[in-house]
Amino acid sequence: MSDSQTPDIIYTKVDEAPELASASLLPVISSFAAAADVKIGTKDISLAGRIVAAFPEWLSADQRQPDDLAELGALVKTPEANVIKLPNISASVPQLVGAIKELQSQGYALPDYPEDPQSDEEKSVRARYDAIKGSAVNPVLREGNSDRRAAVAVKKFAQANPHRMGDWSADSKTRVASMESGDFRSNETSVTLENEATVRIVLTGADGVEHVLKDGLEFPAGTVVDATFMSVKALNQFLAREIETIKADGTLFSLHLKATMMKVSDPIIFGHAVKAWLAPVFEKHGPAMEALGVNPNSGLGDLLEQVKGNPEILADIEAVTAERPPMYMVNSDKGITNLHVPSDVIIDASMPALIRAGGKGWGPDGAEHDTTCVIPDNSYAPIYDETISYFKETGKLDPSTAGTVQNIGLMAQKAEEYGSHPTTFEVPVDGVVRMELADGTIIHQHKVEQGDIWRSASTRRAPIEDWVALAIDRQRAEGCEAIFWLDETRAHDAQLIAYVKPILEAQGVAEKFEILAPREATRRSLETIRKGENSIAITGNVLRDYLTDLFPILELATSAKMLSIVKLMQGGGLFETGAGGSAPKHVQQLVQENHLRWDSLGEFCALGESLKFLADARGNARARILGEAVDTATQGILDNGRSPSRKVGEPDNRDSHYWFARYWAEALSQQSEDVELAKHFAAIATALTEREAEILSELAAVQGQPADLGGYYHTDAKKTADVMRPSPTLNAIIG
Repeated sequence: MSDSQTPDIIYTKVDEAPELASASLLPVISSFAAAADVKIGTKDISLAGRIVAAFPEWLSADQRQPDDLAELGALVKTPEANVIKLPNISASVPQLVGAIKELQSQGYALPDYPEDPQSDEEKSVRARYDAIKGSAVNPVLREGNSDRRAAVAVKKFAQANPHRMGDWSADSKTRVASMESGDFRSNETSVTLENEATVRIVLTGADGVEHVLKDGLEFPAGTVVDATFMSVKALNQFLAREIETIKADGTLFSLHLKATMMKVSDPIIFGHAVKAWLAPVFEKHGPAMEALGVNPNSGLGDLLEQVKGNPEILADIEAVTAERPPMYMVNSDKGITNLHVPSDVIIDASMPALIRAGGKGWGPDGAEHDTTCVIPDNSYAPIYDETISYFKETGKLDPSTAGTVQNIGLMAQKAEEYGSHPTTFEVPVDGVVRMELADGTIIHQHKVEQGDIWRSASTRRAPIEDWVALAIDRQRAEGCEAIFWLDETRAHDAQLIAYVKPILEAQGVAEKFEILAPREATRRSLETIRKGENSIAITGNVLRDYLTDLFPILELATSAKMLSIVKLMQGGGLFETGAGGSAPKHVQQLVQENHLRWDSLGEFCALGESLKFLADARGNARARILGEAVDTATQGILDNGRSPSRKVGEPDNRDSHYWFARYWAEALSQQSEDVELAKHFAAIATALTEREAEILSELAAVQGQPADLGGYYHTDAKKTADVMRPSPTLNAIIG
């Protein structure tokens, strides 16, 4: 440790279930780490924390807090970085507004979120809030590319204890529906810049008036710059056509987007789906609904709330809904539909869950039905379309014999679409959008119409080269099939292929890799793992996100147990802990029943890797002993069935943490490399063993009653600690 004040490892403070679990687990980690002279620090990257940090002048001195995300953003660009990152909320507008209202109710004098900013001050406030929503965290922290795979212990456990898979039939009506033209995929153009460049984005209206959408974009030489747009006319025609087709097919209507990560484009697409679903209502009541504050981008739930005092509109909504096909439900018991909230149906979680269930989705009648999966943009829809086709042909996957698909993902320095938020625009007038260099050279040009969604994304040379090098290292280590998921007929992918092939050839490893379009790569990978063999998927940023949910959910039943290592380009390490897509439901159960079913296995895996990385980086032998003992403890959790149960009254997350602490202490007491460390933890292991019945009784006693956290987005620290650390005996032993 460099000094008593500087943390060796940063553990992020986040939101929802992962943060609640931290209130129980982090005291264990900090206590055990201290024995190895390892200091654990925290940084607040939660949604509430980011909101508070953005508005210091509105708050009292004791309410203000530093911009921890910015500080971490600087840290990950240094060799000293060692960060354990838990899944945080990528906020949609409804979530952002909900967090603001909660903070206001707690005495934080924050400004409201301006839906329609008019004054300069409102525009400034809106800009600050918009910088917080969506994927505001990951692009800042991911200064390296992604290495995601199932830990060996986790994979072996899944094979020995296979989860239930839904049955597929060849006559299933489940399918994927995507646009065949007019979408981002079909309109994409891409270039690689030969020289360093400054670029601006200009819209010239049909009237000749020039609108500068973005100026001063700076790119280093070798950057791949893409531009594309989605035609809203084509989108609306597609949606209207599919609603009628789905009704005729007798399947559920389901829309799958990522309105959290794609925080500009996807909420707009979602809003068009809401309008298409209720087209006759908007045609009849459009002005009246607008006057009531209806914003279709916020979803059907918000729309119903805004019009609840108008019986005529409500009656027309009910009449139109009765004529529509049945809708895929988020919660059929509560009437929460696919179109209620833009952040409720997130494609990388919803599609794998549906596929795992045999192509079935829950309908408004509370039963499972075949489903039409509407994915408007055709860029990545083929992976789901091909997966569904494959399982219709071959039947469900057997997790007990399936191999595994690892992933090497290109994501550093805001690569590809996930970095496109500042350069995505809803086109205000008909015209032509151009991207032009400082000397006037036009690199992209698209004729657009009012309402179209235009965007640009970029991918820099250094991350691309690092990504290929990481892929070579992983293939060499694994010795298995390795596929670059790139489509030579797609503009962006063609530019990447021009980088990939020469590097592979120069390294003399070209014969060890294949380059396949995503559809073909999907089938090949499914065929490979069905044979019990392994494959490495080497993909861009969005496919990294999608595949590291799809394959783990098929193989392991969850993506929360993946080992996720980001080798930062400046030498540091970022260790991610899995997905948080089900976290809201977990919090709801805790508040109602004081039972948290969140599984911290991802945190355990990340902790072990972080400690071993620290040992190598700082020459701390004790940190390595701690890290290797974490691996033993994690194996103990799996082998002895100590993961949380879903049902109240049964062991939950807090019980799992007790067992983790005990197995960790036992492993440390039994190692022979450091006698002093072994003696220290022998006493802890003995105490945890001898007081087992008392500790488990104290943990069980609190279940079944409501729990008060003092908030949802901004919980009360003491109340949360009381809820998540209810065993005085365990707390005294851990210290």
